[in-house]
Amino acid sequence: MSDDPIPADSKLTLSKRRWADEGKFLTGRISRPDADRLPPGQHLVKNWPVLDLGQQPMVSTDTWRLEVDGLVETPLNLTWAAFQALEQSTRVSDIHCVTTWSRYDNKWKGVSTRDLLDLAMPKRDATHVMLTSYDGYTTNLPLVDFADDDAILATSWEGLPLTRDHGGPMRLIVPHLYLWKSAKWLRRIDIMPADAAGFWEKNGYNMHGDPWREQRYSDD
Repeated sequence: MSDDPIPADSKLTLSKRRWADEGKFLTGRISRPDADRLPPGQHLVKNWPVLDLGQQPMVSTDTWRLEVDGLVETPLNLTWAAFQALEQSTRVSDIHCVTTWSRYDNKWKGVSTRDLLDLAMPKRDATHVMLTSYDGYTTNLPLVDFADDDAILATSWEGLPLTRDHGGPMRLIVPHLYLWKSAKWLRRIDIMPADAAGFWEKNGYNMHGDPWREQRYSDD
């Protein structure tokens, strides 16, 4: 496990900063999921491309922990066994990467974010979450998006355990936002009273990341 910041000068980071500066991939079109299943500027793939920042942490389920803290009535520190003992849910959803690929009908199994929040009980003034991964990656979400009915803390994809390169043993999936918001190798969820930027949000990317509104990059 590493708590060190993600390298800001890695090849992928520099490339994606340049894309943000140039507005790369932006089409200017607006689409809606009830009218068109594929968001603007996206193309379909049948495989699942692997994108990371050059680090794929090896996280053993023997030492894995998930912490939920901040503005909650009941802070959580779950072992793998305790997490697996929670109610298990399944979801089927499309996913959309900011690098323009989309994949339809992904089958997930894990713990719904709503079930986890029912245990932690966010306080009245909670509005956002900050996600922290085992590689030090961070990203932010409005609490309402984290608690979406389709959002899931996934341990299985297409009937098999989630692989290390795709964020196993557990990652978040929030399918209605660009995939960078669905943190891999998730280890900590902080419930917050206000928004704050994560790694890509500090590097030119949108604070929200709605693919239907093509929110790829910062408005600043």
